[in-house]
Order: sequence, then C-alpha cells, then structure tokens
Amino acid sequence: MTTSAAPTSALGDTTLPTLPAFIAERLAEPRPIALGERRAGTLHELSSGEVHRRAAAVAQALRARGIGRGDRVAIVANNRVDWLIADFGILYAGGVVVPMFATTADDQVAFILADSAAKLVFVDDAATAARLRAAVPNAPPFVAFADDGPDGFEAFVRSALPLSSSKGQDDEESAALLASYQAGIGLDDLAVLIYTSGTTGQPKGVMLSHRNLVADVRSAFDPHESGQHEAQVALSVLPFAHVYEHTNTLGYLYNGLLHYVTTPEQLLEDLKAIRPNYVAFVPRIFERLIAAIIGNARKAGGLKAKLVPWALDVGTAYERAVRDGGVTPLLRLRNALARRLVLSKIRAMLGLDRLVYFVSGSAPLHRDTALTLAAMGMTVLEGYGLTETSPVVTVNTPTDNEIGTVGPPVTGVEVKIADDGEILVKGPNVMLGYYHVAAEEQPFTADGWFCTGDIGMLDARGHLVITDRKKELFKSSGGKWISPARIETAIKRSIYVGQVMAFGNNMPHPAALVAPNWDLVRGKLEIPADMPTAQIAADERVRALMIREVVVHTADLAKYEQVQRVAVLPRDLTIEDGELSPTLKVKRRVVEQRYAPLIAAAYAEDLHAREATTPA
Repeated sequence: MTTSAAPTSALGDTTLPTLPAFIAERLAEPRPIALGERRAGTLHELSSGEVHRRAAAVAQALRARGIGRGDRVAIVANNRVDWLIADFGILYAGGVVVPMFATTADDQVAFILADSAAKLVFVDDAATAARLRAAVPNAPPFVAFADDGPDGFEAFVRSALPLSSSKGQDDEESAALLASYQAGIGLDDLAVLIYTSGTTGQPKGVMLSHRNLVADVRSAFDPHESGQHEAQVALSVLPFAHVYEHTNTLGYLYNGLLHYVTTPEQLLEDLKAIRPNYVAFVPRIFERLIAAIIGNARKAGGLKAKLVPWALDVGTAYERAVRDGGVTPLLRLRNALARRLVLSKIRAMLGLDRLVYFVSGSAPLHRDTALTLAAMGMTVLEGYGLTETSPVVTVNTPTDNEIGTVGPPVTGVEVKIADDGEILVKGPNVMLGYYHVAAEEQPFTADGWFCTGDIGMLDARGHLVITDRKKELFKSSGGKWISPARIETAIKRSIYVGQVMAFGNNMPHPAALVAPNWDLVRGKLEIPADMPTAQIAADERVRALMIREVVVHTADLAKYEQVQRVAVLPRDLTIEDGELSPTLKVKRRVVEQRYAPLIAAAYAEDLHAREATTPA
C-alpha cells in the first residue's frame, strides 16, 4: 500500500471550538461587509455584527418554538444570504442543520424529513411551502425566505430581534441566551446531517460533527497555505446544500473575506459587478465558460470567429509545453501574439481581472481544461473530497499546484491506497458515520480507515490522482477495466458536447451517449432556433458532428478506451426526470434502462465504416 500524510497538528485535540463558537468568534471581528448579494441589480450587504444579530434572532426564534439542542432543522432552498443566516442560527440554537438541494424530489424530501425527524423547514417561498405541505404527510412547520407574511423569514427574525439587538452586538442578555443554548455541546456531537443524493436507492444521512467541520476548515483554509486574507472577495454560486460550498462558506468566514452570494442565472452579471478574488466551481462550469467564449466569438463572425479559437488553442499548447518540456521558439512567438491579441483581454471581459485563483472540485477536471484556463491567465486549484470527509481530503495550493492531480493531503489527514487501488482516508474530518445504518454496514476498515469508493494513486511527490469511482469501472469483453469518467472528461473538452455518459460493460468497445450543446450546434449547422431537440438529434449532420467530436477527443486515450459507438440523446438528462442526482451526477442504471433501444442501435453501427463514407 502507498500512504501519504500531511503534517499533523492539534486538529484532533479538544482545543477546537464548536461550530457556533467558531462562527461567533469570526463574526465578533468588526467588518463593514461580511455577506452580500445582488437583488434586482442592487447590492445588499450585511456587516459582521448584523449577520451575528440576525443569526442570534433565528436561534432565539427556534428556541421559542421549542426547538432545542440536538433537534434537526432542514433548509430546502436556493442560495441566498438568508440561507446562511438560517444555517448559523440553527447552530447558534444548538440544533443540527439538515441541508437539501432546492431541486430535491418531493418524495426524497419526505424521506429525509421523516428520517431526520426535522422539526422545522426553511424553504424558498410560500409556493414551495404549499407544495411540500401537500406532498409530505405530517410535515413540520415551514418558514419561507421570500415571504413577507406571518409565515415568512422576516417575521420569524423580527419575533426575536428585540431580544438580540436592542443594545447592539454586545447585548449581555442575548449573549447569555446563546451561551445557554450551546452549553454542553461537544466537539464530537452531530452538527450537520447531509443526505448524499446518490445515484441509486434512498439517500444516506452523513453525520458530520463539530470537530469534523472545524478541523477541515482550519486545515483546508489555512491562510499560510491558501493565501486568503481579510478584505479579499469571494463569490459563491454552488449550492450551500452541498458540503463543498458549505465548507467554503466557513473557510471564507475563517479568513475574514467579503463573501457574496449568487445563483447560476446571475453568475455572469455578478462576476462583472463583484470582481471576486476567489470562486469555487465544478468542472462543468469551466467547460461551459470556455464553450461560451468560443461560441460568442463564432457568433460575432469575421476575424474574431477565427482569432479567438486559434488563440485558445495556441495558449493551451504553450501551457502544456511549459509543463511537459519542449517550448519551441515558434510556439513562444505564437503564444506572445495570442496573448497580445486575445488572451490578455478575456479576464477583464469576464469580471475576473482581480481573480487570484479558482478552486475546482466535486468531479474530475480534465488537464486540458485547466491548461486552457491557464492560457487566459486563470489559475485553478483542484481538490478532492467527499461529503463523508467534510469534504476536503487533498487540494493543490498556490505554491504547489500540480495540474492533473488533486493535490496533497491537507494538514492532519492521511491518505492510503489499498491493494485494489481504492483510496482510504483517516483524519479528524472523517464523518461519525451514516445515520440509521448498522455498524457492520459502515464504510470503514477494521483498523479505522474510511473507504472512499474511489480509485486513485499517489504520485512521486505525494499528490493524489483520481481514476474513477470503484463501482463505476466496467470491464470490456476483452478483459480490460475501463474508467467511464476518464472517457467522459476527455469528450467534454468539445464545445459541442453538453452531456456525455460512457458505458460498455462486457462489450468489445466503450460507447457514449451524447447530448449536444444545442445552442452551439444550432449555430454551427444553421438549424432553426425553434427546432425541437429530438428533431435536432435525428439530423444526420448532428450525428456526424457528434461522432467526429467524440473520435477526435478520445484519440489520445489508450486504444481500448477509445469510443467506438456513439448515440445522440434526444434531450438533456435532467434531475426532474430522475436521470441526474441533485449534484448533476448521471444515474447510470436509470439512463441505461431508459435509453436501451438507443444504446442497442449505437452498437449496431460501425463508426469506422461511417468515417470511411462520411465527408469531414
């Protein structure tokens, strides 16, 4: 077995604060802006004192409703500042936060509320509350963020504000109440109960303690390693219901950043308005960003349509050569020209002129995507973790960023590679266990290592490289084990591919189901904007384009990994249709069953024969 461990520290001892103490301590440092968001084009900002007082009011209102230490309170909502106020308030009250994605299906909301025994639920609006009341038998009370009525969040906060703010932040009565709420909370008590969305079956509740989360924040966001410091600006767009962004939020608070909140719909506008220093994305956002840059250039036409893609290709080739050796004088000259004409202008155009770095997690980031971003002057630090590890296990740092890896273990965390290649983890960030799951079914080895279910390796410098999920590897009829994630990330380099799922268990060659980037394909092939996607997918020109893109982008894989069969999906896979998890992971069994005829048709066609008869 191969093992790598970051330097140990006092992260496992009892000197760590509990989460409510940690939050209150960071908010006690006076800052004119702690949290902010844009609503209807106007910035709304709260000072650290205002955030603390509103969170304290939430805590007092919860207590007034009989919700006490250890009680579960759920949040089923999209990102907004008040999501975090509610989160902090639940913790201040001594409660346990149960976050859920706003897209969680009603039957799963019902399951989670029942399994967790939640006593109150914060939701987006009155319409959501009404829908869930109808869908969830014996539902607990709902409080809606965007509701000015008596059941709304503002009324909920105002019911306790006189107690928490009449004499300012240092109000002794309010401080005494909060202290009494948190008395007796231990570091190993449950703080957050996050249900993993999973791709099969009912979700499982991951029990994260105060120690888990505070230890992970302190190690992953160590200011000496992260470079983050007070008065810098962070922007959140990923859902707070995901442990990835939930922990990012605590990390920004730890380092005193000005933290702004946005939504996917407002992201491009808010990047320009807020000009953040730090943003965490998932790989698909990076891929869509690059596709949008090229797509907009081609839409503009003229010289720009050729110049921007050329510059990105040159810049990517240059960044690859810098890292792999072999920068020729001609490539250096072409890169200098590409930078002067195009690449140096993109950051400011996107509102990223102040960006220090991106962080990428939750799914594999293709090396070429990171190199293209580097060509535009944007650094991406890729990391790795799971809900069960709070989540950060490894992450690259500004001074030690090895593209193609997810970095070394963070302080206090050990990583070991089992004989079968599975990544094992041990540290203060590892969960207490799954809620309501028998001890013998918990994912731990006999000597206490957490079994991640991921396959990987440690390179010579101790950086972790992820291969795939252990359960998702499939074996070809030729006996080769194949990673679908490796194929999928390669194909996603194409700006014309929106979604992809690779498969091929017990088949001679891997195959791929592909959903086009409909807008870019419409533009390239001059397809009417109102043509339904199913009709576009049946267009022979679209099929030919998808096949060419798949063949080109898998050509650098091993021969046995190269896709030999392609089928075009008639529409995007969606959460609503049960094909994606709330974290946008493909539910492979569902998709394979639903599109079995399409898969069968794909295996009936020989791509090599098509290539021989199809013009380029």
